[in-house]
Amino acid sequence: MIAYWFLFLCIAAGVLFHRESPDGDRPGVMFAAAIALITIMTGLRYEVGGDWQTYERLFHYTVLVGIERTIDTTDPGYQLVNWLVAQAGGTIVAVNLVCAIIFSWGLQRFARSQPRPWVSLLVAVPYLVVVVAMGYTRQATAIGILMAGLAALIGGAGIWRFTAYVAAAAMFHKTAVVMLPFAIFALQRNRIINLVVGVAASLLLYRYFLADALERFVENYLESEYTSQGAFIRLMMSFVPALLFFALGRRMDFDQRQYRLWWIFSATSVAMLALLYVLPSSTAVDRLALYLIPLQLVVVPRTIDLFKDQRIGRLLVLAYAAAVLFIWLNFATYSNAWIPYGFAPLG
Repeated sequence: MIAYWFLFLCIAAGVLFHRESPDGDRPGVMFAAAIALITIMTGLRYEVGGDWQTYERLFHYTVLVGIERTIDTTDPGYQLVNWLVAQAGGTIVAVNLVCAIIFSWGLQRFARSQPRPWVSLLVAVPYLVVVVAMGYTRQATAIGILMAGLAALIGGAGIWRFTAYVAAAAMFHKTAVVMLPFAIFALQRNRIINLVVGVAASLLLYRYFLADALERFVENYLESEYTSQGAFIRLMMSFVPALLFFALGRRMDFDQRQYRLWWIFSATSVAMLALLYVLPSSTAVDRLALYLIPLQLVVVPRTIDLFKDQRIGRLLVLAYAAAVLFIWLNFATYSNAWIPYGFAPLG
């Protein structure tokens, strides 16, 4: 557990000691070092995560077959990385490092788009970084690309650019396609054009990525009624920020575009919790809800501004993040797959 707490404390130090200046000074070298640490720990892990053996089997399969059969096996972007690494004589660790670089790039872009980048990064560490990025490599890579897309959307990008991000994310996990409608409804200008383009793009991406996979998704998750231990708690981690947004969002300094975007994220987070009790598989809901994690990185840091003494707000957010990490490491059903942390160069 020491490695995870070391990572957490490094980011916490940034939260406590970095001072935002009134002229909008953004974090510099130390923030880049924190992102590098996340990349190294995520990419150079060894035998960490519940799906480690599954990813190893996919990699070894890639070594045995040609590129066409490799790409047809599962998500084409991820399999292409496997094939390229295999051709270069690398191992699954190199694949993880490539994916970690993509994930960390998206995370830092998204964090930098927020008023308190260090705090957004801190909120990401206990679950998004430690659990998702170190356990669900393909979906974490997709989430990283989507976070970069959300940062672009916040910065003024249009539907075409966000569609490109969604398409790139879907190359690593096909379910990323479900995020495209979020931009369609969030963009206010040229709504008719955005709707036409968005719907057409959604149908095209669905046909290419999800149409063939949907039957397997229904069979593997819904009909098999797979359940995920702790799904309720993980959904609550987005549900509570959603409630905070609905109650206090007007006081959180969102511009009109951001407010609409995070309103949709919040409404979906509430709906996901309801679906947990409607659908036969909590695993299906749990996996799709991972795409809503950015809401936590947006709302939780902004609660600091609700306190007259912002030092208290910082400490409370820090205590919350520490509690999430402590509870997951000590009480999660499958946390033993993450403990002890293995570092590939030392293996």
